[in-house]
Amino acid sequence: MLAAIILSGGASRRMGTPKALLPYRGGTFLEHLLKVTDHSRIGWRRVVVGADAQAIAAGVKVPADEVVINENWEAGQLSSIQAGVWSLPGGTDGMLLCLIDHPLISRELVGALVERFYETGKSIVLPVYKGRRGHPVIFASRLYEELLNAPLETGARAVVWAHIEEICEMETSEEGCVLNLNDPDALAKARERD
Repeated sequence: MLAAIILSGGASRRMGTPKALLPYRGGTFLEHLLKVTDHSRIGWRRVVVGADAQAIAAGVKVPADEVVINENWEAGQLSSIQAGVWSLPGGTDGMLLCLIDHPLISRELVGALVERFYETGKSIVLPVYKGRRGHPVIFASRLYEELLNAPLETGARAVVWAHIEEICEMETSEEGCVLNLNDPDALAKARERD
């Protein structure tokens, strides 16, 4: 079984409001990601929060055992990945890593990535839209140690670069996997497409 880790630890300075609570299709970014990661082969979920932990907890009902507070969120995204990995029980096959500013993904995309992970046995599985790598990304559990020891400057990318031969790129027609909604302009453009 996989774990799904949703990263929502940053301060959302450019957006001006917690991205997890932004409205999307009758819910919020976070609620949408919780829905699309509801899969028979995902046995655990973790929502990593930091700067806006209280606001997010008040705005979205997430079971307490699925919330991870990253006290070190100012150190950047890698610190939230590491907090998520540390929180996982033993025995996961890997983790599906979702970013709160890449919410425009579907349950079908998540399902296809999960299936590809188990079919190929590759260490890293990620979507590719028109030649661009996107999110979410699945990391096999054998890479957890490297993620926990990755350099802060390059973060998880260092682990990806170190395992080029172990990457499965899955072509997708979902542009959402490459859309980074981290400021009001990007959000407005995405809403025009939707």
